[in-house]
Amino acid sequence: MQNCLNFALIMNIDCMKRYLLIHLALLISVAVGAQAKWNSRYQAYIDQYKDLAIAEMLKYNIPASITLAQGLLESGAGTSELTRNSNNHFGIKCHNWSGATTRHDDDERQECFRAYRDAYESYEDHSRFLVSQPRYRKLFKLDVTDYKGWAKGLKSCGYATNPAYAKQLIGIIELYQLHRYDKAKKYDKFMVDRSAVKDAAYGANLHPIYIYNKNYYVKARKGDTFKSISKEVGISYKKLAKYNERDKDDKLVEGEIIYLKKKQKKAEKAYKDRPHRVKAGESMYSIAQNYGIRLSSLYKMNGLKADYSIKVNDILRVR
Repeated sequence: MQNCLNFALIMNIDCMKRYLLIHLALLISVAVGAQAKWNSRYQAYIDQYKDLAIAEMLKYNIPASITLAQGLLESGAGTSELTRNSNNHFGIKCHNWSGATTRHDDDERQECFRAYRDAYESYEDHSRFLVSQPRYRKLFKLDVTDYKGWAKGLKSCGYATNPAYAKQLIGIIELYQLHRYDKAKKYDKFMVDRSAVKDAAYGANLHPIYIYNKNYYVKARKGDTFKSISKEVGISYKKLAKYNERDKDDKLVEGEIIYLKKKQKKAEKAYKDRPHRVKAGESMYSIAQNYGIRLSSLYKMNGLKADYSIKVNDILRVR
């Protein structure tokens, strides 16, 4: 009888272990899925605004990592209602403010927040807000690379009521290695100018900007033209077409890549010893776009004439 009880007990323990392992695996799976989605959204925001954060750092001596981390946290990586509707990336309220305002539920219902015409104004006001407030003065005695000191200082000086605010900022900075921008000596003026696009005119419909092969690009949406993208990014539609080796009146296909600068002559270094094998449906042009290189360079690298018709399984150098 005792042996049966012991056996039953062992079986129950084994079942419990199996249950816990399965449950843990499910939790890990969900967490990994959530992290992947979160990472993508945060990284897109970083690509979009890192140069603006660097520009503000060089002007006001506020760590770019801190500015970016605060922007990510306060705006939900640009997806919060306050950011989408009012371009307020830092959750700054109306105290001592004579500019445009909006109402938003926060600690209390329908609190007054500052509203801006574009992301540039929000970042600039965030810098001026910190510089002009006496309670933040001690932070400017810290080294610009001391992101931990800045994070803890912002919390102790009352920027946010969340007791975990400093830890959240430090966690974001370290996860995305934002501290590497604190040593930057220059920034991309194009991306800073891009931040001054009057976002309110486009609402949440601004095209995300991606970075690849030392270039920036957007993905065309249904109904896009070179002219419509031109108005948003502030680049002549004729230049956009030229950068993409197209006619200015060409129709754009949903999902295709549109580069915002002149393309490189070679693919990224990772493709030095990795030639491209042509797949069905590809063209020399689509391959050049995928690698962010000029079509003429792709022909030249492979010793091909402009009238050459590629075939499936052809091997092409891309660098």
